[in-house]
Amino acid sequence: MLSPQLLPKTPNPLSSIYTPNPFKSLNPKTLKPSKPNFKPKPHNPTTIQSVLQWNRKPQLAGDTPRVVVITSGKGGVGKTTTTANVGLSLARLGFSVVAIDADVGLRNLDLLLGLENRVNYTVVEVLNGDCRLDQALVRDKRWSNFELLCISKPRSKLPIGFGGKALTWLVDALKAREEGSPDFILIDCPAGIDAGFITAIAPANEAVLVTTPDITSLRDADRVTGLLECDGIKDIKMIVNRVRTDMIKGEDMMSVLDVQEMLGLALLGVIPEDSEVIRSTNRGYPLVLNKPPTLAGLAFEQAAWRLVEQDSMQAVVVEEEPKKRGFFSFFGG
Repeated sequence: MLSPQLLPKTPNPLSSIYTPNPFKSLNPKTLKPSKPNFKPKPHNPTTIQSVLQWNRKPQLAGDTPRVVVITSGKGGVGKTTTTANVGLSLARLGFSVVAIDADVGLRNLDLLLGLENRVNYTVVEVLNGDCRLDQALVRDKRWSNFELLCISKPRSKLPIGFGGKALTWLVDALKAREEGSPDFILIDCPAGIDAGFITAIAPANEAVLVTTPDITSLRDADRVTGLLECDGIKDIKMIVNRVRTDMIKGEDMMSVLDVQEMLGLALLGVIPEDSEVIRSTNRGYPLVLNKPPTLAGLAFEQAAWRLVEQDSMQAVVVEEEPKKRGFFSFFGG
């Protein structure tokens, strides 16, 4: 008979089936299981770095404050929704943001943010000397580093001299504030390419072009791109909104890669079609604040992340899965 010391150390085949009595490892005084007598293996540092990549704060690129105009040319493509969600995403990342609603007659940014009842003064009162600039700024209660500034109230008339120079003076006044200039100044541009568009892009150094994958929106986006470049704005990025992969697979909608090839712009984000957008608009609660977040809200957060670091993404081709061929397919069925 062999001694126990000479037996080979082989794993017990019944260990995966039979488990010992768990109450034997309990301490009768504390009734807690004793600590296991092993040391965990160290993790690979590269794995930890890849997992925690999105848990770090993005590095702000460029000179501050960064004045970004969000435009499209065509109305109804999601400029105001993009301004509200990207602005609050930047505030959640720890950056100070001032969002300016440059749409004079059709002001909607305060509705999407749920701040319509708190807008008492606008830029018109500031220019007339009726209030100070800090009184016209509406601070969000959810994120104190996000502020809203409206040009005028609905059904009110702007001064004749209001234009690009007045908006540039307003941006310079925000830069020279006593409490410090904001990191980002987002300008919600009105639809069209008339005087409102020219006024909104006057103080901007960057532009985010919002478009949808349809012919009419792409034609207007191409026209707006040329106007932005003529005005001296070279840093132009694109957000493709309301993308439906099922229609792309069925060749009923242009893919994001086709849109990027047609416009020739860097891609900042792709926002999928989401029914939650209508609910969040009616409630005055942006998508990025939803818990759990929706796919469109996550896409807006990633677009804000790329905007901070002046990064872009690469579009990919969405291919249709090959259909399963049955027996009758050989006969044309």
